[in-house]
Amino acid sequence: MTIQDLIGEYAISGSNQDNTAEMTYKGILTLSLDENNRIIAQWLINNEQVQKGKGFFKDNILVINFSYKGGDNKTYKGVAVYKCITKDVLEGFWSEKHGDPLYLGTEHCLRIESAEFLN
Repeated sequence: MTIQDLIGEYAISGSNQDNTAEMTYKGILTLSLDENNRIIAQWLINNEQVQKGKGFFKDNILVINFSYKGGDNKTYKGVAVYKCITKDVLEGFWSEKHGDPLYLGTEHCLRIESAEFLN
């Protein structure tokens, strides 16, 4: 698998960095590349919160450093790590600097197929 194989949109479901194992959010993860073939990531969580990140890919592992502004107008930062099962399925975990250090958040990503019709 190459880094170019990962470009696109993914439907995500995830759990927060706390004691519950329930899926607590859904959204969309969009992956693109910059001029140096590094990953640019943008998450839209629960249709309201935007998170952005940059990362790299090696040996089917994708690592993204991310940040976002919270409802309190503070900037939060963390890292997400994904095992790229296939180009369409990513399984990940993440941690934020100010999250509960006893737990990791989780994220499951499935590629959203294009709805374009071929002529």
